[in-house]
Amino acid sequence: ELSKEEYIRLVKAAEEKQNCRLALILQTICATGIRVSELQFITLETARTGRTVVDCKGKKRTVFLPGALSRALQEYCREHGIKEGVVFRTKNRKPLDRSNIWRDMKGLCSRAGVARCKVFPHNLRHLFARTFYRVEKDIVRLADLLGHSSINTTRIYTIENGRLHRDCLERVQICLMT
Repeated sequence: ELSKEEYIRLVKAAEEKQNCRLALILQTICATGIRVSELQFITLETARTGRTVVDCKGKKRTVFLPGALSRALQEYCREHGIKEGVVFRTKNRKPLDRSNIWRDMKGLCSRAGVARCKVFPHNLRHLFARTFYRVEKDIVRLADLLGHSSINTTRIYTIENGRLHRDCLERVQICLMT
């Protein structure tokens, strides 16, 4: 699992490499839980409205963009002369594909001090899900935000690691001893 601290180091490493597009991609995935394949639905128009409708495999869901992210996306578009359409695009104005994003993310690992095995786009989606669940404790809403039709799928994102279970049991044990 990618930690919040590791995520922050990755964003900073991207910014230090003058790769503001990659930094913004990392922030977009982590702030919304969007899949890397769904980044094509992030457009200048959706940045202005603060939401996008993702149509994936016949299922539609609304992805909300936090205010700070919407402003950052609009600023990026202004700075890069994007007047309409997809924000994250190649020089030929086509949406970036998964392989470009993977390669660029892996290029940040050593600079950010993060193990390569932890750095891939879907881990940012997991970080979003774990953080949302930790704050809200609402698995039904999280399933809606992630576009899952089954809460069992969402549970995969919220399963705590063994250390957290052990710490919980220790706290319970302490309560039994007092």
